[in-house]
Amino acid sequence: MIKSFWENLTINQKLAITAWFFLAVPIIFYVTIRFYPTFEAFYVSFMKWNLLGTQKYIGFKNFSRIFGDEDFWIVFWNTIKYAIIGVPISLLISFTVAYYLNEIRFGHQTIRALYFIPFLTTAVAMAWVWRWFYQPMPIGYFNIILSWFGIEQQPFLRSVEQGLYSIMAPAVWAGLGFQIVIFIAGLRAIPKSHFEAAEIDGAGRFQILREIILPALKPTTVFLVIISTIGFLRIFDQVYNMSADSAGGPLNSTKPLVLMIYEYAFDMYKLGRASALTVILFLLLLFVSLLQLWLARDQYEKK
Repeated sequence: MIKSFWENLTINQKLAITAWFFLAVPIIFYVTIRFYPTFEAFYVSFMKWNLLGTQKYIGFKNFSRIFGDEDFWIVFWNTIKYAIIGVPISLLISFTVAYYLNEIRFGHQTIRALYFIPFLTTAVAMAWVWRWFYQPMPIGYFNIILSWFGIEQQPFLRSVEQGLYSIMAPAVWAGLGFQIVIFIAGLRAIPKSHFEAAEIDGAGRFQILREIILPALKPTTVFLVIISTIGFLRIFDQVYNMSADSAGGPLNSTKPLVLMIYEYAFDMYKLGRASALTVILFLLLLFVSLLQLWLARDQYEKK
């Protein structure tokens, strides 16, 4: 029966069935690993549940308690600061490095590999190395370097004002390798004829950068902005391993939303509250991504 059914199909139908057969495994895996936990988080966000007992429906009480918590707004603003400060700095540095690295011919592959190594480094190991750099004298290298210039020691991770930016620095550094590689790929995708025509017309380096390179890199930039924003909004490893006193300290000055979700779920066993925070983070990520895509599309339509 199956054989006769298969023989009666057209070539296009056979190709379609074969394609769906091979796609079945990754689709099932993706639905199980991604979609189901997402829907489950929405469901549990309306429940009171400590993981061991039974679930009790409480409506929007988890959300109202979160929005009424002063610590949530501190953590929410920390998360926004990680993104709105970290993304522009990382993109500016990575583009500058990629722009000049693209002009290097001797040792280009080696230099690019060196920039990419931090992206492959384990986040926990990297965080502890940077935490060591931030220590007071005579251990911390950063304070030792400051002492060479007669500058007094800085608290770095132990400071409410400096803690967040001290953690943001290694997060920016870790992502540079990926962004540099993507920018170089975008630069090399620009046809050489554009540069040759610009040089014939007498265009300078800055004019070529402004009129040819930056417009051509808009799709690449939009992609990196979205990926980087999502990455900074979901920052966790660096904060958990680097923050002083306790995770997210001192005084919650470095704590992001993902760390708060972790504490609600695995320290306090408030799964309903943790799921509600997950929903809030999901909606924030969705809003930011759609806004950036809409702004990018709006720019293309104006052209």
